[in-house]
Amino acid sequence: MNANRRQLTANSPLCTGHEQPTLTRRSALARLGGGLGSLALGNLLTGQGLGASQTPEQISHFFPKAKRVIYMFQSGGPSQMDLFDHKPHLVKETGKELPDSVRGGQRLTGMSGNQASLPLVGSPYKFAQHGESGMWMNGELLPYTAGIADEISLINTMKTEAINHGPAINFLQTGSQLSGRPAMGSWLDYGLGSLNENLPSFVVLITKGKSGQPLQSRLWGSGFLPGKHDGVRFRSAKDAVLYLNNPKGQSAKGRRMMLDRLKDLHQAQLAQTGDLELENRISQYEMAFRMQSSIPEVTDMKDEPEHIYKMYGEDAKTPGTYAANCLLARRLCERGVRFIQLYHQGWDQHGKLPEKLPIQAKETDQASAALVMDLKQRGLLDDTVIVWGGEFGRTNYCQGNYNPKSFGRDHHPLCFSTWVAGGGFKGGVTHGQTDDYGYNIVKDPVHVHDFHATLLNQLGVDHEQLTYKYQGRYFRLTDVHGHVVKNIVKA
Repeated sequence: MNANRRQLTANSPLCTGHEQPTLTRRSALARLGGGLGSLALGNLLTGQGLGASQTPEQISHFFPKAKRVIYMFQSGGPSQMDLFDHKPHLVKETGKELPDSVRGGQRLTGMSGNQASLPLVGSPYKFAQHGESGMWMNGELLPYTAGIADEISLINTMKTEAINHGPAINFLQTGSQLSGRPAMGSWLDYGLGSLNENLPSFVVLITKGKSGQPLQSRLWGSGFLPGKHDGVRFRSAKDAVLYLNNPKGQSAKGRRMMLDRLKDLHQAQLAQTGDLELENRISQYEMAFRMQSSIPEVTDMKDEPEHIYKMYGEDAKTPGTYAANCLLARRLCERGVRFIQLYHQGWDQHGKLPEKLPIQAKETDQASAALVMDLKQRGLLDDTVIVWGGEFGRTNYCQGNYNPKSFGRDHHPLCFSTWVAGGGFKGGVTHGQTDDYGYNIVKDPVHVHDFHATLLNQLGVDHEQLTYKYQGRYFRLTDVHGHVVKNIVKA
């Protein structure tokens, strides 16, 4: 074993999925302490990890390069050959039939699989090299992202096993195509704990007013992990978190008294049953109480100067927009939120791609790049991982009849693009290579499990050792797969 990695024991904070013994009345009371004041102190002590007085560095398998993650998920599947994967040969072949030798009999969706013809469509947009690294990118639609080329690692060889949205999104978020597994943010909260006892460790932000494939709450659920590891969705409305404020006529003192009495009841029940879920319930009530003051502070962006709004774009002044959510993500990052999940729908362009793709790019390009540069100027980029990408890519052929002004592309799981920045990832690196048609990977594939393993690695976590025992089996985010992609991380 690597000398820098710590051998886990049964009591290791990152391997706490062992079945818990039945509690006696005495041990249950000892766990709960003398009251909610004691519980709050316990949460304070564990606010930086899963053990009192331990920092994330101390509980990690090896020293982490990052402390937190901001994941800008582009739901629907952005077209990689129109944005990131430069394919001049495909442009020359536009209108010709997809060669059988390239497809290789691989599965297609029901939306284009029955077409009599699969006409190739090269990108109508201009690609150029950007930055000192000379990274190829569509600077026509992504001028701001092109401006940070030397800050990002561009992975053009992501691959997934899922060809439909639901399973594919679930796969990227939870490591499984099936529902019921913990989200990535839940795994990190379980394994590393929180960096701020007054805010959730896992926060979800969704661009308002967008349509597309539905985003279910299970995508940020804790699955079989304790419920306290659920992601907390922030809304753009006046009350960012539902049911957080006190009802009319209820004071903070009154709410505190109610929680104290409720604690007494839970304490008595825990002593009788040994049900550890009661501890989770109490901790959630306590977090909600503390969030009554912390949430309004972090979501009130009146103190942001005008030049910051100009950096993120004018939309940043409108709550719930992608730009506003990126700015809010930076504020959450500053305050120690471990995992910040952004969702932006609208990339599922089966038709009218030339019309719809520029809209999506304009909505996301400036704010995504601004988030990277804003964190850099604040000294936070070095220990924050930023991810930009969707659940799969798009086909190199046209769905339906080819019309250069209104063509669309179908789902393509065999290769797609994702970029990462900060948190110990190299800048100015383009990883992997697809064939001249942009259909198959020919060099350095990155499977979803590999991607997850690499993210965990940057946070100081060995993906094979972060486990939880459920129904007699030890589960992990990467299931039984995954390898760290060494080419994109700093030594």
